[in-house]
Amino acid sequence: MSQTLPCGAAAAPSGAPSLALDLTIATRESRLALWQAEHVRACLQALGHRVRLLGMTTRGDQILDRALSKVGGKGLFVKELEVAMDEGRADLAVHSLKDVPMELPEGFRLACVMEREDPRDAWVSPHGDGPQDLPAGAVIGTSSLRRVVLLREALARLGRDDVRIEPLRGNLDTRLRKLDEGQCHAIVLAAAGLRRLGLQARIRRVFEPTEMLPAAGQGALGIEIRAERADVAAALAPLGHWPTWAAVAAERAVSRALGGSCSVPLAAHATWVGPAPSGPGSPARLRIEAAWAESDAVLPLLRAVVEAEVADLASAEAAGQRVAHGLIAQGARIVAAG
Repeated sequence: MSQTLPCGAAAAPSGAPSLALDLTIATRESRLALWQAEHVRACLQALGHRVRLLGMTTRGDQILDRALSKVGGKGLFVKELEVAMDEGRADLAVHSLKDVPMELPEGFRLACVMEREDPRDAWVSPHGDGPQDLPAGAVIGTSSLRRVVLLREALARLGRDDVRIEPLRGNLDTRLRKLDEGQCHAIVLAAAGLRRLGLQARIRRVFEPTEMLPAAGQGALGIEIRAERADVAAALAPLGHWPTWAAVAAERAVSRALGGSCSVPLAAHATWVGPAPSGPGSPARLRIEAAWAESDAVLPLLRAVVEAEVADLASAEAAGQRVAHGLIAQGARIVAAG
């Protein structure tokens, strides 16, 4: 019989050979990042491993006055953690998968994707349940280019040309504080982060993917290791969640095929049609939808949808590439990550 870990994954069957490891997790020091690292630590400790955390501040945490797309993109949140692994100070790093670059540096790999939390975006505001309830002249705070474009689309549908969207950087707690201080009237955040920190009461509503398509990997945790660390990969294997891994592989393939840049608004979201697969080699139908726009786009967005049978990561990524090609056929440009 297999036991259930604190994270909901199934541990290896009792009696199976295992080796207890001393592991160090590199993590950012925001409250959400530490929650995520503690979550992984609890899962690994339940398997008998000895685990400590190494808290670090990344450049992405330090640069708060400019959009990430202007100063180096998603890699700003992971570089210092990778250096710690390179230097032997850490064995693994826990990331919000939507913050992980599409291409990892040579010598690193994604070793585990855990079960996904709610992938949707959440509306947080003291002024009602959506843009339609905002007062005249209101400000929505976000620095996500994807959210900016999708909010513009929603505001245009509502005829709310009196509402502005302004940049808002900082970790989750910082953005909530700025909202509470009145620096803006509403913010849009990942529902997963709010739920993980027990802040679901702040959510006035969640946007369905038909309203606001999520970012690739949103709501999922990814664990990065040095490529040669087969021992760490084996320790992480029981934590993995195959349906999530295959879905986010398709989403990330859309972004990768379009250059993997965070300087262009791109949304990608995959869902299983019917029962989710039990593991690799178990075919199931996956529906992948994506939306793309120029960073200064007014409207409309380009959209593409593909439904395909997926049995492994290669077929999931191939399905994502088909979605990207559908966007390119409509005029989407390949923009290299910078």
